[in-house]
Amino acid sequence: MLAVPGMASLLGVSLLARTAITASGMALTMYVVLGLGMSYAAAGGAAAAMTAGLALGGPLLGRMIDRRGARIVLLITVVVQIACWLSVAVLPYAPLLAAAFAAGLLMVPAPIVTRQAIAVMTRAGQRRAAFALEAVQGELSYMVGPPIVILCAARLPSGVVAWGVGAAIVAGGVGIALLNPPLRAWDEAPAAPADRPRRREWLGPRMIAVLVMAFGATIVLNGTDLAIVATLEEAGQVSWAALVVAVYGAASITGGLLYGALPRPLPTWLLLGLLGLVTIPAGLAHDWRWLCVAGCGAGLLAAPTLSALSDAVSRLAPASVRGEATGLQSSALGAGFALGVPIVGGAIDASGPAGGFAAAGLAGLAAALMGWLLSRRSPVRTRSVRGDAGLLGASDAR
Repeated sequence: MLAVPGMASLLGVSLLARTAITASGMALTMYVVLGLGMSYAAAGGAAAAMTAGLALGGPLLGRMIDRRGARIVLLITVVVQIACWLSVAVLPYAPLLAAAFAAGLLMVPAPIVTRQAIAVMTRAGQRRAAFALEAVQGELSYMVGPPIVILCAARLPSGVVAWGVGAAIVAGGVGIALLNPPLRAWDEAPAAPADRPRRREWLGPRMIAVLVMAFGATIVLNGTDLAIVATLEEAGQVSWAALVVAVYGAASITGGLLYGALPRPLPTWLLLGLLGLVTIPAGLAHDWRWLCVAGCGAGLLAAPTLSALSDAVSRLAPASVRGEATGLQSSALGAGFALGVPIVGGAIDASGPAGGFAAAGLAGLAAALMGWLLSRRSPVRTRSVRGDAGLLGASDAR
C-alpha cells in the first residue's frame, strides 16, 4: 500500500495532523488546570466545547470540500487554527470556551481528506488494506498525542504546550494542502450544485447503519479507557494505566494490519458485535496484568472495526457527496467519544468498574444489532467510488 504513488506522504503528513488534533483536547485541559489554575470540571467544559465544534464541523467541512475542493478548505481552516491557538494561551476562561468551539468547528479536516483520498487513490482490491492502515494511523495518534502533551506540560508552561499543539495542527494542514491529494477519480467529474443527489437519496438505511455503528464503536473504545482507569484506581494501581492502554493500542494496531491482509472482508456489524462481546468480560479483571490480557483480546478488533466503517462509507457515498458523508462519519465517531464518558461513567458510579466494561460492551452490541437490522433493508441504487452504477447489497454495509 505504501508503494501506491502519494500514499506514504499522505499518511505521513496526515499522521502529524491527526496526532496534534487528538492531543488538542489534552492541551486545553492542561492549560485550564495548570495555566488558569481552575478545576478539572472547568477543563472538561473547554474540551466539551471543542468536541461539540468537531461534531458540528465534520459535515460542514465535508460539504465545503465537495463544492470547493480540499486545498481551499484546508487553507481556510489553517488560518482559523492559527488565530485560535495563538489566542488560547492569553484568554480568560469564558472567551476560551468560544475559541475552543471555533477551533473544533473549523478544525483542519485531515481525517476527512485522508479517507476521501484513499478511496480514490486505491483500487477496489486495495481499499480495505488502505483503510486498515488509516485506522492504524488513527490508533497511533491516540497512543502518541495525549501522552506527549502530558510529558511536555510537566516541563514547559502549559501555554507554550498549547501553542506547540496548534503549530503541529497548522503544519499538518499546510502539508496536506501542498500535497493536494486527489479526491475524485479520473472518471468522476465534479457535479454541479443542481446535479448533487439529494441527501435522502444516499443517506438511506445502509448509510445510517454505518453511522450508528461508528457511534457505537467509539462509545466502546472511549468507555473502555475510562473503565480501565476505574479498575486500576480501585486496585491502587493507577500508575500502570499507561501500560495497559499501550497494550490495548498495540493489539489494535496488530489487528488492523492483520485485517488488512485478510483475503475477504468481514461485516462491520460482526466486527463491532465481537468487539462489544469481548469487552464485557474485561470487567472480571482486577489488576493490571489481567487487564493487559483482556486488552489484547478486545484491541485486536478495534482497528478492524474502524477500518471497515471507513471502507463502507467510501463505497456507499456517491462521489459528489463523499466529503459530506465522510464528515458525517467523523461526527458520529466524535459523538461516540463525547457520550462514552457519561454513559460508562454513570455505570461505573452505579455498579463499579465491571459495570463500566459491561455498559461499553452492551453499547457496542446494541449498535451492531441496529446496524445489522438496518443493513437488511432493501438495497438502494447509488454510485460506487469509481462512478460505476451498481446495486448495493448487504455486503456494502460492511
